[in-house]
Amino acid sequence: MRIFLPPFVFLFLALSVNGQNFQNLSFGTDSTLEVVSWNIEWFPKNTQTTVNYVTQIIQALDVDVLALQEIDDTNRFKQMVANLDGYSCYFRSGYFAGLAYIYKNTVVEINDIYQIYTTNPYWDIFPRDPMVMDFNCMGENYIVINNHLKCCGDNYIDYNDPEDEEYRRLQADNLLKDHIDYYWEDKKVFVVGDLNDIITEPTTTNVFIDILNDPDNYRFADMPITQGNSQYWYYPSWPSHLDHILVTNDLYGELETENTLVQTLRLDQHFSSWYQYDQNDSDHRPVGIRFFTGYPSAISENTDGQILSVFPNPAAKNATVRVKPGGKPRLVRVFDVVGNLIFSADIEGVSESIFFNTDHFSSGIYMVCLSDEDRLISSVKFCVVH
Repeated sequence: MRIFLPPFVFLFLALSVNGQNFQNLSFGTDSTLEVVSWNIEWFPKNTQTTVNYVTQIIQALDVDVLALQEIDDTNRFKQMVANLDGYSCYFRSGYFAGLAYIYKNTVVEINDIYQIYTTNPYWDIFPRDPMVMDFNCMGENYIVINNHLKCCGDNYIDYNDPEDEEYRRLQADNLLKDHIDYYWEDKKVFVVGDLNDIITEPTTTNVFIDILNDPDNYRFADMPITQGNSQYWYYPSWPSHLDHILVTNDLYGELETENTLVQTLRLDQHFSSWYQYDQNDSDHRPVGIRFFTGYPSAISENTDGQILSVFPNPAAKNATVRVKPGGKPRLVRVFDVVGNLIFSADIEGVSESIFFNTDHFSSGIYMVCLSDEDRLISSVKFCVVH
């Protein structure tokens, strides 16, 4: 869903923010879940100018969940979100350089938002209490843990110094893992935020070592970014890549699909220069993940051709979806490889053949998904060749 503001707000933004082009900036789609982490650096960094920029960026990105770090002025933050139609927010008032969420309330159903590790023994380990969001989206349940861990250090883990920055991050990472292992063993969990360390360091200095040594249960979705060209890192002025997206094994199906996208959102390219972005928004870029919900079945070959089939496959001018009888009304949807909804049709619970024209489809791979009001039932890939 695209976000629309009243005309007077657009006029105000146009007068206040000049020379920026956010028309080609996008990340969200109607058929995918997007989770984006962004250290927004002492929001608002440049008072109302920052508010105006961030408002436009959120509108353009059109994502479902934004996990933010370094919210300084919570009043301005609350006022900004109030002007975003379809979005709500959560933050902790009076929280030093605090964490926050902005989420699309038309898509995301909140079960609970709360902090963990809030008591005195954990204050040094976690300068800001990790913030948990438990939510449902498109029939699936997810957990996001937003973090901003201790910064800095000397690239050495001093196990004998409780104030050592690396040792504090090591303890924080291990406590997060312990919490997930105990409470959410079978949940789809994201650990996101400014984790303030590099995931590709040698074993002896790697604060994520216990997580990396458990690949059956944990995986850094942004590992390819860290291993890639520094121009795609989230903190290019250093350069370094310290903001991460860690997922648990219940999300591996989503992570491994060809349609899933994990990337650094290079917002600075939509400004006249990195300097202008840095001065008015943040010195950090967001990092995001986007995938179809209801996977892994929705991204694999159809496991039950008797329920759902498409012919001819490949298709040229026309295609027919054949669906077996079901107990309740269902919906057939066709998506392209980036998650855009191309075609949809309702089914009233009887065996049906749905005919549609593919002349306006581009050549390529598409996904046909069959769902009811509660869940994804089946899916199948098909190709269009002109």
